[in-house]
Amino acid sequence: MNKRKVKIGTRGSKLALVQARRAEVALKTAHPGLQVEIVEILTSGDWKPEDGETRLSEVGGGKGLFAKEIEKALLDGAVDCGVHSLKDMDSFLPEGLALACFMEREDPRDAFLSASFPSLEALPEGAVIGTSSLRRQALLLAKRPDLNIVPLRGNVGTRIEKMKKGQVDATLLAMAGLKRLGLEEEIAAPVEIEDMLPACGQGTVGIEIRQDDSFMHDILAPLHCAKTGLCSLAEREVLKVLDGSCHTPIGAYGVFEKDELYLRALVAEKNGAAIYREESRGSVQTPEEAVLLGRGLGLRLKNKTPPDIFS
Repeated sequence: MNKRKVKIGTRGSKLALVQARRAEVALKTAHPGLQVEIVEILTSGDWKPEDGETRLSEVGGGKGLFAKEIEKALLDGAVDCGVHSLKDMDSFLPEGLALACFMEREDPRDAFLSASFPSLEALPEGAVIGTSSLRRQALLLAKRPDLNIVPLRGNVGTRIEKMKKGQVDATLLAMAGLKRLGLEEEIAAPVEIEDMLPACGQGTVGIEIRQDDSFMHDILAPLHCAKTGLCSLAEREVLKVLDGSCHTPIGAYGVFEKDELYLRALVAEKNGAAIYREESRGSVQTPEEAVLLGRGLGLRLKNKTPPDIFS
């Protein structure tokens, strides 16, 4: 084993650090004796109290806000890999970087949290739900146009605290993050995939490296989940075709059923007044086949969606 110390770049939030430590443990388990160091990096997307509840879509920079500084550290050689929540990554990576590893996916669903109500269905008319996700907003309003949706920023713990203090009646968070943080008891009810299609990559941790770093390619191989990787590539290709950013409500989710990859995607108006959906199935065994499935579905969805939704 090469004696090189591996430096993992990560955001400094509790969830990001939990994910980075899982990658560290997995690397050390796969390669006994490997030296690993976690490097915390502040990103443009990290919430500060002075930011208030401004949506990321209003800040500018899109999904890449959570990864930009980590990617710069990668390109500068300050870290050897970046551990990311895949759903927060831009569909187009900077030149010279690659997603080399997709760790096994955690629960991809959204979770409903409320201190007062047991489920979405139990919310009274006009209830206030806090979410900065345009996808969640659109899908909520499609079912319950009476709800009052307001932005809610911050790390997982911050948003739960704001909800408990009565800033909002309820909020939606990713099940995966809550489970990784050991906060399952905060979940009032899971929201099923059929009711709220997840964000592209939701529940998956992606590990980014320099494209030409064969050492990192090799040592990350034991951490890679092949099925998660194929689903992730298909979902990300949908996002790429749609030129998806945090300005447009988009959902995409792939899962293997028997030997086929079942891929679903949607684009919605922000107010939930219209939702455009597509789905596809195919025998997918290689990354190239996953990309083709995602591209085909993405193109069909783009063709049926009014162009002004993307503007």
